[in-house]
Amino acid sequence: MSKRNTPQRRHAILALLNEQGAVVVDALAQHFATSEVTIRKDLAELEKNGLLLRRYGGAVPMPQELIGEPAQPISRHKQAIARAAVDLIREHARIIIDSGSTTAAMIPQLGHKPGLVVMTNSLNVASALRDIEHEPVLLMTGGTWDPHSESFQGQVAEQVLRSYDFDQLFIGADGIDPERGTTTFNELVGLSRVMAEVSREVIVMVESEKIGRKIPNLELPWSSIHTLVTDEGLDSEARAQIQARGIALICAPVAV
Repeated sequence: MSKRNTPQRRHAILALLNEQGAVVVDALAQHFATSEVTIRKDLAELEKNGLLLRRYGGAVPMPQELIGEPAQPISRHKQAIARAAVDLIREHARIIIDSGSTTAAMIPQLGHKPGLVVMTNSLNVASALRDIEHEPVLLMTGGTWDPHSESFQGQVAEQVLRSYDFDQLFIGADGIDPERGTTTFNELVGLSRVMAEVSREVIVMVESEKIGRKIPNLELPWSSIHTLVTDEGLDSEARAQIQARGIALICAPVAV
């Protein structure tokens, strides 16, 4: 195939991969009558685009847990919370964006914030960041893939985080316990705590309906949190409780 047929060849490689479950470099080179160097370039480009994983001598399909479910529409509440959170970011800031649908809602709104450095443990966040105007410097934690949270966790990720310092952490929660802090269904809370340790300001983003939801696993105690961004549905009693702890509270108006 000539150079202009590269897209067709790569499309055919993906078709073979789906059909066979794995492909091998030398067999592909023979099949397409091209060099192994060319095939390796094809596989590298397809991997870069998230379409396969290279293995020694060939490639395999992307594991389903790394692909994730089709994107769901972002609720108006999450969009409102994300807008209010993005307003807290200064140009050229160094920030961490944790995995989660509420934090991911920030990404389309980061395009007008030039010079950002963004660390994340989420493949979905990393992928979305590549599509925005003023694409930030992207850092990834690496680590062990956790299918429950669809994010990287573990000691390797913690070590990577500890080698940096950040201005702000943006993190979600499964629930807010008014007495203790943020709570989660996930038992892997170590990375969240390290994220908070290496950030000067910790900003929790959560819908008002989750405030008061008590879940056994404490993720971040109130002493680690500076700001809580939620929506205007939060009742006055809960607002008073949170503010009494010295937490900056932002209740974002939800567009109709």
